[in-house]
Amino acid sequence: MVDPPLGLYVVCDGMGGGNAGEIASALAVESIHAHLAEAARHADLPLIGPCDATVSAPANRLASAIRAANDAVHRESWSRPEYAGMGTTVVAALLFEEILAIAHVGDSRIYLIREGTIQALTTDHSWVAEQIFTGIMTETEAEHSPRRNIVTRAIGVESNVDVELTEVPVKGGDVLLLCSDGLTRGVRSSDILHILSGSDDLPIMSDRLIAMANEAGGDDNTTVVIVALRDELQAGLWERLKKRFVA
Repeated sequence: MVDPPLGLYVVCDGMGGGNAGEIASALAVESIHAHLAEAARHADLPLIGPCDATVSAPANRLASAIRAANDAVHRESWSRPEYAGMGTTVVAALLFEEILAIAHVGDSRIYLIREGTIQALTTDHSWVAEQIFTGIMTETEAEHSPRRNIVTRAIGVESNVDVELTEVPVKGGDVLLLCSDGLTRGVRSSDILHILSGSDDLPIMSDRLIAMANEAGGDDNTTVVIVALRDELQAGLWERLKKRFVA
């Protein structure tokens, strides 16, 4: 989901049997967007959950939107037996001034491509990521682990959700990639960088990334959102957003 006037970009990857995962991801995207749109109209809209004093007001609002999505998905999963246990991962980015606020839950990711380099801006909330962090497992072992699909956090599974917040400075010429694990499970970051450095055509780059995921044996849905930050676009966007979000 993209809403450039709001500065919002979201990727959700649903989990659950039947079409429950699809329901969870769609409901999460809708809830996140609705909460932020309402906050843009009414600056005094109460936050859902605690306020983190170490990050900005827009970042806290983004976390509030993720919690709103968690409430919506969790309520729906309890309302209908066929949706029991459904959930979704999420990575959401909100642009304001020269800052990118990032909120994520699960193993969907966001990358920053700048001046020929690629950097992951999120850390997976997954079983294998925890094993790598503690030194129990190497990245190569993690790639082949039968447990690589297990996430340790997701929206909607519990009544409360632990949202990880990050803020990074951005500038004109940067490219952002939000993606589900359907891409990163089979495509290395160096190959992603090659695709995103070889063209200015965003739809073509998106198609190429999805094709690479499929060629790598992709057995999962793949979602990608590519955002190119241009100097001439940023100035106007930042001014609009500064009026929307006032601490």
